[in-house]
Amino acid sequence: MWKNVVNFIGCDAEYEEAGIVLYGAPFDSTTSFRPGTRFAGQAVRSDSYGLEIYSPYQNRELTEGEVYDCGDLELAIGDSKAVLAQIEETAGKILDDGKLPFMIGGEHLVTLGAVRAAAERYPDLHIIHFDAHTDLRTDYLGVELSHACVIRRCWEILGDGRIHQFGIRSGEKYEFDWAKSGHTDFHPFVLEGLSDTIREIGGAPVYFTVDLDVLDPSVFPGTGTPEPGGVDFLTLMRAVTEVCERVDLIGCDVNELCPPCDPTGASTAVACKIIREMLIAAVNR
Repeated sequence: MWKNVVNFIGCDAEYEEAGIVLYGAPFDSTTSFRPGTRFAGQAVRSDSYGLEIYSPYQNRELTEGEVYDCGDLELAIGDSKAVLAQIEETAGKILDDGKLPFMIGGEHLVTLGAVRAAAERYPDLHIIHFDAHTDLRTDYLGVELSHACVIRRCWEILGDGRIHQFGIRSGEKYEFDWAKSGHTDFHPFVLEGLSDTIREIGGAPVYFTVDLDVLDPSVFPGTGTPEPGGVDFLTLMRAVTEVCERVDLIGCDVNELCPPCDPTGASTAVACKIIREMLIAAVNR
């Protein structure tokens, strides 16, 4: 008898045999503009069947490796601290079992839970961060646990020199000044310099977080805080593939798809394809 489960295409392995575990974090309670990212996991799973498991860009198939999709977590949506604790526990269990946790957000705050788990197990952890926004605020309207503050909270764990930011084109002046003063490795507006950064990181463990609003809204309008001036699809696809292939990847996430903001489904298709390319690159390392 078949199990009544909708998973991401090609992610049919059992947990015990999988090298990568896909899990959803349907949380958007600190969204500062347009909510709806909690629906991303469901949307990408169903729409992934519009793709193939084969990537002509990499000449590889997703099923060349073993990926388990455990579905969306049942999160205590009204309590940010409890949600982050649930995500940290989940990511920690996956890491302790020798597998790579791959999270589908959700808004960007969800990254903090996974980074807490990763940093506990990898004290020399680095983060590669693709985003339109700095996410370096000390607080947002008095709230420290906000998607606008997530990378600042991660910096409080890791410290200077271990967060590498690309594509940033929006934020408060003090965030830009703080980043440029050397607290983060800051590459605003573009993804250029990525290859050099990967080479400098060397064999250190890396957590990779991709906020899809790094894309231009003409490519990806379905996000809560669209920001014109972003990268195109092929640029992002090549960059995420390079990261997943070349670094010592110990965890990653893709976040900020907001399906209700793009009823055409084009943004969900973009997210599906980015996730597929990352999975294929990661399973074939």
